[in-house]
Parts: sequence; C-alpha cells; structure tokens
Amino acid sequence: QVQLVESGGGLVQAGGSLRLSCAASGSIFSIRAMGWYRQTPGKQRELVAQITTGGSTNYADSVKGRFTISRDNAKNTVYLQMNSLKPEDTAVYYCLVTFRVALIAGWDNYWGQGTQVTVSS
Repeated sequence: QVQLVESGGGLVQAGGSLRLSCAASGSIFSIRAMGWYRQTPGKQRELVAQITTGGSTNYADSVKGRFTISRDNAKNTVYLQMNSLKPEDTAVYYCLVTFRVALIAGWDNYWGQGTQVTVSS
C-alpha cells in the first residue's frame, strides 16, 4: 500500500502565498514523478505542476511565474510554493505520485485525498 499525506491548504487573500506539501510512503520501490492537480466543481481535474526524479518540471500556463514545484527525493516529498494567488486558483489540490513497487514492476499512479485552497478577493 501507498500513503500520501498532504498538507498546507487553507484560506488566503488574493496576492498571498501558500505552500503545499505531499509526502509519500509505503510500498514504494522508486518514484518517477510527483505532481499537483486541481479541481473545481463541475470541471475536470487539471495539471498544475509536475516534477520528475531528475528534476524536470512542467507547469500549467496559468501558474507559470507564480508557482514553484520542488521535491526532496530522500523524503519522497513534493512541495508546491504558490505565490501571488488569485481567486481563480481556488480549488481542491490533489497530489499524484507515479511509482513502482519493484524494479521489474510497471508504473502505477496514486492520488492523495486532496486539500482545499481558497483565495478570497
């Protein structure tokens, strides 16, 4: 089994900052990538940012220049520093880890439970 512990969500005023973290543990042999997605009611879950083990990053256009994703490989933890937050950033943010349980195993995805981020205007 895999466990993801997310933290850091909350309520902030527009222009403010929040930092999300997500720690993975359990039956993990190796991790290929970790990332953050977000979802609002009635909309599909969308990629916010992703980072690979090698450090390659990918951001949604809407957050480029404002959000920074980073990772501590030794702790299997990913962080999302969110600055200059806007009301349209309000959503439930979900952590995703792509991992395998053994060297010869295939890659699997596992989602966290989500953490609410609310940005007031």
